[in-house]
Amino acid sequence: MQHFYKFKMPSIFQINFCFFHHFFCTVRNRLRQIVGASTNWKDHQQAMAERASLSTYLASSQNELPAKRMKDSEIEVHLPLGTQPSLREKYLNYHNSVRYHQSYLLICYSHTWNKELQKSPLSIVTALVDKIDMRKNIIYPDCDIKFTGHVTWVGKSSIEAKMHMTQFHDGAYSPVLDATFVMVARDPENKRPAFVNPLQLEGPEEEKIFQQGEINKKRRVELSTASLLKVAPTAEERNVVHSLFLSTLDTKTVSFRGRILPPNSVWMEDAKLKGLEICHPQERNIFNRIFGGFLMRKAYELGWANACAFAGCRPSLVAVDDILFQKPVEIGSLLMLSSQVCYTEGEHVQVRVHTEVLDPLTRQHSTTNVFHFTFRVEKAVPAVLPQSYGGQSFLFYSRPAKHE
Repeated sequence: MQHFYKFKMPSIFQINFCFFHHFFCTVRNRLRQIVGASTNWKDHQQAMAERASLSTYLASSQNELPAKRMKDSEIEVHLPLGTQPSLREKYLNYHNSVRYHQSYLLICYSHTWNKELQKSPLSIVTALVDKIDMRKNIIYPDCDIKFTGHVTWVGKSSIEAKMHMTQFHDGAYSPVLDATFVMVARDPENKRPAFVNPLQLEGPEEEKIFQQGEINKKRRVELSTASLLKVAPTAEERNVVHSLFLSTLDTKTVSFRGRILPPNSVWMEDAKLKGLEICHPQERNIFNRIFGGFLMRKAYELGWANACAFAGCRPSLVAVDDILFQKPVEIGSLLMLSSQVCYTEGEHVQVRVHTEVLDPLTRQHSTTNVFHFTFRVEKAVPAVLPQSYGGQSFLFYSRPAKHE
């Protein structure tokens, strides 16, 4: 199975989420071979019925599964932009920078690969993108790129995977991007959780990596329980709310409705941008739902456009935090995207993008994803101020990600 763990093809992860279909089709076809999914949309029902029979191969406990090493899930992907100039037109965007794709699903299926069955009974789906950090602002369009990654932590049914992108420049490879994803294993029909192989740690370095995964899990739990949708603001947060209110209060009217905008500031209500997408079958994943990468790309593009309009210049992506995949998006859905500049500091702009599906028959809205992007621009930007409690809540949980 060596060819499965390490492969070379014209592909890498994506920074600006503009996915190129050549590699997507290659990876998608490989994943379909692994899981036995349908090859076209019309055969979806038959393929799902066939996959249902794979439930007999699911483990009833994690102890039944063989432990896997971190090296078992290692992949290495090369994009020879420097040595093969003909590839550049396929992978360059209009900024003359590089477009990227994701391979983290292959990492997770490598970890859970059943050698005897030669087909995975698991349906592995994205739970969240924990973090994407940009280590460089410049991606050279004529230098080779290398992508590496492996599983770093596992729970009972969840897997954390890390991806690293480096680029060959000035005689050596240097870091460009680091990304952390959390995937969840489901049964063949994607209806209930399924156990994944435990991780066998080899040496102090791997133990340190695994421990960081435990810390990441604890942090995510703490953040979810601290949501204003669940608990009241802390004393510190209440002081922030009151200070914001006083800074925008019109002292001449002494009225709660009398609000004034301080100098070099913008009302949060005036820093929004919206969009709508009709989800067509060509954007489907191997389980015939809309590919998460398509949703990330559309959210990024809307967030980038909002930051550009707000700052008055082209922004560059610094980090991506806490992309939550709350609900799958079905083919044919009306996907509504709403972006909001929710925090600014110096030359940084934080944008939150909320996506939801509209059911045209019932008029019901269902949240599918929430995205957080941090951009950097070439000049100081105005402060963004809320006029409501909902807007103030954005400030509590929207702070620029740590960057170098």
